[in-house]
Amino acid sequence: MEDKVSIITPLYNSERYVADTIRSVQAQTYQNWEMILVNDCSTDSSVQIVEEFAAKDPRIRLLHQKEQGGAAKARNHALECAEGRFIAYLDSDDLWKPDKLEKQVRFMKKKKIGFSCTSYEVIDDAGKSLDKQVYMLPKVDYVGFLTNNLLQTVGIMADLTVVDRKYLVMPDMRRRQDAATWLQVLKAGFCCYGMKDILAEYRRAAGSLSSNKLKAVKGVWKLYRDVEHLSLPFSCYCFVRYAVLAVWKRIYLSR
Repeated sequence: MEDKVSIITPLYNSERYVADTIRSVQAQTYQNWEMILVNDCSTDSSVQIVEEFAAKDPRIRLLHQKEQGGAAKARNHALECAEGRFIAYLDSDDLWKPDKLEKQVRFMKKKKIGFSCTSYEVIDDAGKSLDKQVYMLPKVDYVGFLTNNLLQTVGIMADLTVVDRKYLVMPDMRRRQDAATWLQVLKAGFCCYGMKDILAEYRRAAGSLSSNKLKAVKGVWKLYRDVEHLSLPFSCYCFVRYAVLAVWKRIYLSR
C-alpha cells in the first residue's frame, strides 16, 4: 500500500489557475493522495470550480474559513484535517510535474528523511515556461536557509512519522509565513534535503519581480528580528546575503 500524501492548498480568488492546479494533481503517477483546499473567503468563482472537481473526485476536499485570515490560517486549517503520512504544499496557481509525488516520496523513504524540497522551474502568468530553473542545494540546515533562501513552498514535503506535526503549524503572519515555518522545522534539527529533479512549476505573475519590494524587504527583516530574534549583527549579515541573492534572482529570471 502506498502511504497517503495530504496536499495543502489555500484558495483565494484563483479562478484563472485553480483548475489547472487540480489537474496537475490528478495527473500524478502516485495516486494515493488527498487534496485539501481551504477557501479563504474568495469572491470569484474559485469555489464553484473546486466544487465541480470535488463532486467527481472524492480525494478532493473543500473547506471554508469563516472569515478571511490569510494563507497561514488556511494552511493550518488543512493541516488539522490532514490524514496522510506525508504533507505537501501546492498553492492554487502553481503546478506539479506528473511524477512529482512518486519521486519525492521514494526519495524520502530511501534516505529515511523527514523534510525535503524539489527543484522547480518558473512559468509566467499564462503558464508558459520561462526556461528558468532553480535547483535546490543537497542539504540545508537552519543557518544555511537564513543565508541562502532557496526553499520554495511548491516543492516542500514533510513526513509526519519523522517531523512532528506541530512544527508545520504556520505562524500568523501575512508575509513569509512559509519561510518562518521551514525555519521552525530546521531549528528543530531536521535538515531539508534537496532534489535536483525539476518536479514543480512556480508561477511568476507579470510585474511581480518589481512589485511590493518595500513590503518584501520589511517582511524579511521582521522574520529575522521579530520572529527568529536574531542578533542585530547576524540579522545584517543574513540580510546582505538575502539582498545579494535577490538581485541575482532578478537578473537570472529576467534574462
